[in-house]
Amino acid sequence: MKSVFHLALHVTDLDETRRFYGDVLGCAEGRSTNTWVDFDFFGHQLSLHLGAPFKTSRTGKVGDHMVMMPHMGAVLGLEDWKTLSARLEEKGVAFDIPPVIRFEGEPGEQRTMFFFDPSGNPIEIKGFADTSGIFAH
Repeated sequence: MKSVFHLALHVTDLDETRRFYGDVLGCAEGRSTNTWVDFDFFGHQLSLHLGAPFKTSRTGKVGDHMVMMPHMGAVLGLEDWKTLSARLEEKGVAFDIPPVIRFEGEPGEQRTMFFFDPSGNPIEIKGFADTSGIFAH
């Protein structure tokens, strides 16, 4: 079995969470109770529990951007990233950092986009044409 990452975060409203992760991001819903819901977040288990989301700040310098820390996300193949990017634009998601190419022509060249879920949790989705560059230095 391939390893699957598990992440649990707080959210403020399960109905908004279901709409965002299910309808907007296209993640399949898994198990749930009246206080939490699981999603298949691009092949990984994301558990979202009612509570106060973690504090974030714009302290991560990456390339030309100051990004929200901490944040979570996923790395997709480039075609899947482009499809998701178009879906988010179509759904009217407000980007913190709109879709952009980062480290162009360098090892680790990638597409990236940052946005927030309805509870304010920052999300970065990266896209790689060549996934061997994920850990390039």
